Amino acid sequence: MAEQENSGHRGRILMGVAWTVLLLGLWLWGREVTDVRQGAAAPVSGDVAAVGRPASVQLPPAARPLGDALPQRLDIPTLDLRAPVVARGLDAQAAIDPPPYAQAGAVGWYAAGVKPGAVGAALMVGHVDTESAPAVFHRLGVLRPGATVRVLRDDGRVAEFTVDDVRVVSRENFDAHQVYGAHRPGRAELRLITCAGTFDRAARAYSANVVVSAYLTGTGL
Repeated sequence: MAEQENSGHRGRILMGVAWTVLLLGLWLWGREVTDVRQGAAAPVSGDVAAVGRPASVQLPPAARPLGDALPQRLDIPTLDLRAPVVARGLDAQAAIDPPPYAQAGAVGWYAAGVKPGAVGAALMVGHVDTESAPAVFHRLGVLRPGATVRVLRDDGRVAEFTVDDVRVVSRENFDAHQVYGAHRPGRAELRLITCAGTFDRAARAYSANVVVSAYLTGTGL
């Protein structure tokens, strides 16, 4: 009995350590993944503050979460965006590895995390620009609460999300738990993230990140 208790205790410690390492990597990713290469375009426009939820917006109730299925495409009708989704993992620094610049029109999904439509917060990232042109999430910061985001899955279903929060988080105030964690237990949520603010050419980094939060409100076939 004592050996079982000690084994369980060691397991919980190891799990806690692994989660801490992952969060550190995600925090570093939030600071670095959307950095653009030397010679990049001008910074995106954006207010370095929470956009929040306008008082006039009535948001629908959350839908029952779906089972696991792989994402294939991301659609945001108000942005006229239709982008393939590619699975991504962690790099050598334990940060999420974004799509290569050769795939600047693709969205990266953190494949070791939550699948879009399942319980928890699924993470998707995309570049804002390249050395010569806008990239897939160039206009992400213009989304507002109430907008629809659709994820086409390999089970033939479409997970339909409603945006409930849009904010620009400065690098100094980046909180991995708040950005990547679920906002409400039991919901299926989605995070779309790219860079924002001003571009520091010396540091080759933007000063902030756009973070769009959405939750599952419907499904289609």
